[in-house]
Amino acid sequence: MKEREPRDRQRHLKVVVSASERARIEERAKAAGMSVSAYLRTAGLGHPIKSVLDHAAVTDLCKVNGDQGRLGGLLKLWLVDRPGRGASEAEVRRLLDRIGDLQGRLAEVVGRV
Repeated sequence: MKEREPRDRQRHLKVVVSASERARIEERAKAAGMSVSAYLRTAGLGHPIKSVLDHAAVTDLCKVNGDQGRLGGLLKLWLVDRPGRGASEAEVRRLLDRIGDLQGRLAEVVGRV
């Protein structure tokens, strides 16, 4: 493994950028979970920039997606495979409400990712 060379905090590079370029660089650094300095150093040295992803949010999305799939399967069973049998209209409405709640949770989790 290559030994890290200490950085001289007095040795800076100056890069001229427009306001929109600066904003884009800052956004990309944040998305990668890096400081602007680390992001530019990594990019400038030709190393890959890895995006940071909220793995907990992705796991939550998978769980909610699975819940919606199961509820959709139940709804299909009640409405297609057994029309008029197996579930009252009130039960189907409760299921639809639960699906609506899950869609809200899904949108909330997607917003965090």
